[in-house]
Amino acid sequence: MTQETVLANATLVLPDETVTGAVRFVGSEISDISSGTGVPAGAEDCGGDYVAPGLVELHTDNLERHIQPRPKVDWPHNAAILAHDAELAGTGITTVFDAMRVGSIPNGKSLSLKYARRLASELWALRAEDALKISHFLHLRAEVCSETLVAEMAEFGPEDRVGLVSLMDHTPGQRQFRDISKLEVYYKGKHGFSDAEFEEHVAQLKALRVTHGDRHEAEAVRAAGRYGAVLASHDDTTPGQVAVSHGYGIRLAEFPTTREAAEACHGHGIAVMMGAPNLIRGGSHSGNVAARELAESGLLDILSSDYVPAALLMGAVQLGELWGNMARGIATVTANPARAVGLGDRGEIAPGRRADVIRFALRGGVPAVRGVWSRGRRVA
Repeated sequence: MTQETVLANATLVLPDETVTGAVRFVGSEISDISSGTGVPAGAEDCGGDYVAPGLVELHTDNLERHIQPRPKVDWPHNAAILAHDAELAGTGITTVFDAMRVGSIPNGKSLSLKYARRLASELWALRAEDALKISHFLHLRAEVCSETLVAEMAEFGPEDRVGLVSLMDHTPGQRQFRDISKLEVYYKGKHGFSDAEFEEHVAQLKALRVTHGDRHEAEAVRAAGRYGAVLASHDDTTPGQVAVSHGYGIRLAEFPTTREAAEACHGHGIAVMMGAPNLIRGGSHSGNVAARELAESGLLDILSSDYVPAALLMGAVQLGELWGNMARGIATVTANPARAVGLGDRGEIAPGRRADVIRFALRGGVPAVRGVWSRGRRVA
């Protein structure tokens, strides 16, 4: 028997407005919406809580955090995947592009070892068993400053649900780490590098960029086309870098580090994605441009939870309050990211869309998730 769910007396977050009403979904699709405060027999009375589309997360390091909760700890992968999946569902995320780095440095003092192919296979095995609560795709973070990028990307194909490939270049002295002192604090604090070890690491990365960088960047662009994936830039800092991204056909910029880069992105029709933790904390932990500054200037289109899953909904609510338009704020974590990666079946409360739906209330100004449905099935 097909399951039917009605969420009534809710503040529905529609594409362009919020209205009091009800949403009904039958099976895996939204059937219809209606206005008013009435609560039909058998419906769930939301008492004015917000009902919004399920969140779409394009860039999260959360799975990596679960498989390596501490340096040099490799947690059992199936347990890590299931814990990650459940955590995201509990924060209202119903579609995730799991970020996995490709491009390793097996030689020297390196913390970057190959893992993506094995982890992806384990993820898809659990999906085949219907063990996952939400919808998963892959986001391959192609690190051009590495030794093995070409070989690692060759291990993936169109059957791997690679929906996003981002061009990553973490060479010290540019982009995210143009201020090398910020990188030094990070490595010494997280990995215990000595002064000599840090200098050796920086020299190694710079040498890899000279030797492999241009070839790796070109290969990542070709691989994205082979997968049928959307191509994204990462940490663009200058208008010149944005122009190169535009030349590759990129339409999504992850975390531009300066206002000038964000302005150039919009000038080229490239959507700008910023981290919700940056917005919530009031600035970038790397000393880059503040997400709030871009939001106030109309230069922010999409939010990512980055390294804190619960930040996604919280950041969207803060944007709704900043802009005086909750529908616009919620769109940065629903319709806008879905559109950026070509998922036209989700991201809005509308008839015929996937029944990926969340219910939340504000408690002390912070969103508290009270229900999550993925394809019509309650998962949190």
